[in-house]
Amino acid sequence: MPLKVLILGANGFIGSSLTRAILKQKDWAVYGMDIGSHKLEDSLGNPRFKFVEGDITINKEYIEYHVKKCDAVIPLVAIANPIQYVKDPLRVFELDFEANLAVVRYCAKYKKRIIFPSTSEVYGMSADAKLDEATTSLVYGPIERQRWIYACSKQLLDRVIYAYGVRDNVDYTLFRPFNWIGPQLDDVMEPKEGSSRLFTQFISNVIFKKPLQLVDGGKQSRSFTFIDDGVDALLRIIENKNGCASRQIFNIGNPRNDVSVAELAKMIITAFKDYPDYAEHVQAAKTVVVPSGKYFGKYYQDIQKRVPSIAAAKKHLGWTPKVGLKKAITLTLDYHLAHKDYQLE
Repeated sequence: MPLKVLILGANGFIGSSLTRAILKQKDWAVYGMDIGSHKLEDSLGNPRFKFVEGDITINKEYIEYHVKKCDAVIPLVAIANPIQYVKDPLRVFELDFEANLAVVRYCAKYKKRIIFPSTSEVYGMSADAKLDEATTSLVYGPIERQRWIYACSKQLLDRVIYAYGVRDNVDYTLFRPFNWIGPQLDDVMEPKEGSSRLFTQFISNVIFKKPLQLVDGGKQSRSFTFIDDGVDALLRIIENKNGCASRQIFNIGNPRNDVSVAELAKMIITAFKDYPDYAEHVQAAKTVVVPSGKYFGKYYQDIQKRVPSIAAAKKHLGWTPKVGLKKAITLTLDYHLAHKDYQLE
């Protein structure tokens, strides 16, 4: 019997990409729910994809019924934007922790496999050169730094799921994405500052001839991971050949794509040079330094470096990321600049 997979948040960046990949590469059935479907247009007609518009905080009967019905549950509904952690921390807690806890409890009740998106943010401000799932301590700032409510919410769910595994033998995999990037991460045709994650914000800035803002000079670095590499890891986790992913925690990131924010800004501006329609935009592109207190507000605190150890994913999943950062930027620009629905200035 083909697997039945429940994806909550199917219209998100990861959810829509994963749905597309499952329908293309596997014979599994996908049951998806989200509050919209605009990223799922190429999947909606597939007979193996059953989608319903709904909200995980409201449509609880649908969720319980489908948790009971499916083999694997992937709850991808979360607010994952640092500006929101600072501006609306209680909403982050209510959705990212409380709403997801209810889903976790259904999985425990019906003994269903849960594949839960943890986050690279759980490591906080750890000083480890490479962040290890089993040995790295999770280090956060003081309570007044509200940006940590996201990491705390995710970490506590990691601990709850782990405890269900120990006490009730619930089968789970926790995966920690390290700055996954690619087409449809955010809407780059939305010029509003702060509405996107860093990667797409910079692309949008070039498109709209706005300065690329380097928070505190852009010295902090991240390990950027292309979505296709991340989805490849997720397919291996869902398939769970010989139980290779059962009760495991995996960093899913690309340590070779570790660059500073300032370097990323330069790479994105350079990549636009390959698109003649944007010659003027490249000429106008510039970076400016902005203090984090001004950009994010007083409740923010930053992480200087975030490089994953991916030894566990290599060993258990046979997974290695393949897409370099330069190619990831090009693939993202190819997609968005081909799908633009506005007039260039």
